[in-house]
Amino acid sequence: MTQKRIMHAIETYNTIIIHRHVRPDPDAIGSQCSLKQLIKQSFPEKEVYAVGAEEDSLTFLDRMDVIDDQVYEGALVITCDTANTDRICDQRYDRGDMLIKIDHHPNNDAYGDVLWVDTNFSSTSEMIYELSLNNDKLKMNEEAARLIYAGIVGDTGRFMFPNTTNKTFRYAAQLIEYSFDRQKLYNELYLTSQKLSQLQGYILQNHSLSPSGLSTVKLTKEILDAHYIHPNETGKIAGILGNIEGIKVWVMFIEEMDIIRVRLRSKGVVINTIAEKYNGGGHPLAAGASVLTWEEAEQVVNDLEQLLEKHDD
Repeated sequence: MTQKRIMHAIETYNTIIIHRHVRPDPDAIGSQCSLKQLIKQSFPEKEVYAVGAEEDSLTFLDRMDVIDDQVYEGALVITCDTANTDRICDQRYDRGDMLIKIDHHPNNDAYGDVLWVDTNFSSTSEMIYELSLNNDKLKMNEEAARLIYAGIVGDTGRFMFPNTTNKTFRYAAQLIEYSFDRQKLYNELYLTSQKLSQLQGYILQNHSLSPSGLSTVKLTKEILDAHYIHPNETGKIAGILGNIEGIKVWVMFIEEMDIIRVRLRSKGVVINTIAEKYNGGGHPLAAGASVLTWEEAEQVVNDLEQLLEKHDD
């Protein structure tokens, strides 16, 4: 029923604006821009826009549209892969006539006129693909398939994370029937620069490991500058500590101009509740947050230690 309501809205509105979360990952861009592609392919007369700040490391997937405020008048607005309103990139999302939320994160912020939220999906990109399968009027093309596949690969960690299901593999098999360059896509998603590989070496040599199984890495502005790394580039190496014996949860603090970004990862302990406490959110085993000071960063570490202690009990 919800998918039918979404399709009815897509068919009804002539202007459709699609948002996603700040600091996008492949699933955010993949779901947002594949939905744009599907609508444009199926309804070429409609005006469809994907908006938000661009992430330089992901422009190979697609580029964002720049639109004026008046475009929102009488428009349908759709958010993809964004659990709460604070994290919607481009806060004009509420200026349209109707708001739809499509997401696979826990529904802690039930915003929107129509909500399709399902945590059983590996990614929001997988949800977009299912929407196309269930609606004959949405016509798939190679570009939409490439974007959806990129989002699924990104959020499943190349099909290694536990959110990968039988359906995920089935959908991925169908998507690679389209003739996009899969090897090129993998290279663009995962190819590591020389400077980033050197930062990986620094992390492997300098991470801490507590008796509880918590590993902590602090990447100060000085460390990033010494490696000529922009904070946004660290997203590619967030999982680097996952294969080390004894580590159950790891947290990476990345110092930016005005905040300290927090990247949280886990092998089994649910950590997105900690992220939500610190202006963030995400998946049970992969989440993000932000703090303002190194003292607050220590509070995050303390909360994670307490979480691990309870888990061991």
